[in-house]
Amino acid sequence: NHEMEFVAGVGWYEGDYKNGKFDGKGSFTFSDGRRYEGQFKNGEKHGKGTFTFPDGRKYVGEWKEGEKNGQGTLTSPDGDKYFGEWKEGEINGQGTLNYSNGGKYEGEWMGNKRHGQGTLTFPDGGKVVGKFRNGRPWNITEYDKKGNIMGKFVNGVFKEK
Repeated sequence: NHEMEFVAGVGWYEGDYKNGKFDGKGSFTFSDGRRYEGQFKNGEKHGKGTFTFPDGRKYVGEWKEGEKNGQGTLTSPDGDKYFGEWKEGEINGQGTLNYSNGGKYEGEWMGNKRHGQGTLTFPDGGKVVGKFRNGRPWNITEYDKKGNIMGKFVNGVFKEK
């Protein structure tokens, strides 16, 4: 059962229905220009799908009950690219963020922030390695591009080498 439906004040749905709800393959174009194309279940984004934003950001990956959940990739028009785990709409678990400037973070995330064990590599080749907490260096060692220790963070406080 494939049809089109206008949802007042929200946007347009085109795709499969089951029991009067979006179910199967379809696309939803929101009034503000956002667009989702992929799988639906029981009226929600569920399964694999692509979500594009008017500003050029794009998420390609897994969905569960309307939220980004599982493996997915988010790219932004400025060149930043995250790929890894999502849970309940947020970056959570293991993932890698490649920055447009050539830097990179590989490691653990929680609530869209670097949290847990990880390595942040700077464009010049220097890096910080260790534990992050709520996006901030917590217990880490900072190295220059030659591998020399530049300093450490101990419980969030920077100490010279």
